[in-house]
Amino acid sequence: QVQLVESGGGLVQAGGSLRLSCAASGSIISINAMGWYRQAPGKQRELVAHITSDGSTNYADSVKGRFTISRDNAKNTVFLQMNSLKPEDTAVYYCNAELLDRDYWGQGTQVTVSS
Repeated sequence: QVQLVESGGGLVQAGGSLRLSCAASGSIISINAMGWYRQAPGKQRELVAHITSDGSTNYADSVKGRFTISRDNAKNTVFLQMNSLKPEDTAVYYCNAELLDRDYWGQGTQVTVSS
């Protein structure tokens, strides 16, 4: 079994920054890719940022230039640095890990951006 534990969410004013972290633990042989998704009230869950084991990244258009995803493969940890936050970034952010057998999800962390 694999567990993902997120941290770093909270309340911030527009224009501020937050850094999310997600640590994977358990029966891990290797993680192919990790990512961050978000879900706002009344909306579907959407991809925010994704990073492969070799460091290739992709971002949702809405966050390009503001968010940066990175990972520490040795610690099975992924980070999301979020700058210039906007009220529309308000959502529950979920960590995702793609392993050989299946995908795993964290419990989610709330990010609220006030105007």
